[in-house]
Amino acid sequence: MIGFVVVSHSEPLAAAAVDLAMQMIHGEAPPVRVAAGADGGFGTDAVAIAAAIDELAGTDGVLILTDLGSAVLSSELALELRESTQPVRISSGPFVEGATAGIVRAATGGTLDEVAAEAAGALAAKQPHGDEPGAAPAGVGVVDATAAPASLVATAPTQGDVVERDVTVVNPVGLHSRPASLVVKAASGLGTVPTLTDTTNGKGPAPANSMISLLALGATQGHVLRLRAEGPGAAEAVDALAALIEDGFGEVV
Repeated sequence: MIGFVVVSHSEPLAAAAVDLAMQMIHGEAPPVRVAAGADGGFGTDAVAIAAAIDELAGTDGVLILTDLGSAVLSSELALELRESTQPVRISSGPFVEGATAGIVRAATGGTLDEVAAEAAGALAAKQPHGDEPGAAPAGVGVVDATAAPASLVATAPTQGDVVERDVTVVNPVGLHSRPASLVVKAASGLGTVPTLTDTTNGKGPAPANSMISLLALGATQGHVLRLRAEGPGAAEAVDALAALIEDGFGEVV
């Protein structure tokens, strides 16, 4: 499993970010270490970061999440100080959103490339859902909020069934963070990675193993989601996700 080092100038901030991410985990959580504050105050310490990385020597890789630019500099220095040899990446993604998205993906067995991509693209879910595609303010790049990184998209099999099913979102808040994390968890145990398309607002398809892509759909109560899966196990995969959605993700009394 992939491990995480959370680097922040503030220890309470780091602890809160980790706590939020852990609320989205259903099952075994990935190992996380916090390297925050310096000398009991604000700041970052490269030696402490290196020690945190070394504590995760037995993982398949480590993703470092940082809050401010100087935390990146300290993390880069820590890579020279560490003694362990597992692959390590410093995420360019947002601190809170990246931590949540990355930790959720790691909990479902994502590789370091997949986890890093999920964390790096975490701001996509904050695209205003009411905007028309391409209608961004001058000077602001347009992001396809539902386009997952290539490493997260399942390759279509050359043989097998194609199964599609439309399901209506029934829980009051829609496909928010907790339901999205449940979909990611369910998708991790399937033989194929289904996609979800919001036929009500036209967004998608989003791979079921990407929390950020699912959130970016902006699916609220009453929206119709088209589930699609290909290859062996397609029907079982669609049925599993449809059951989650029809049950309201456990949020409907």
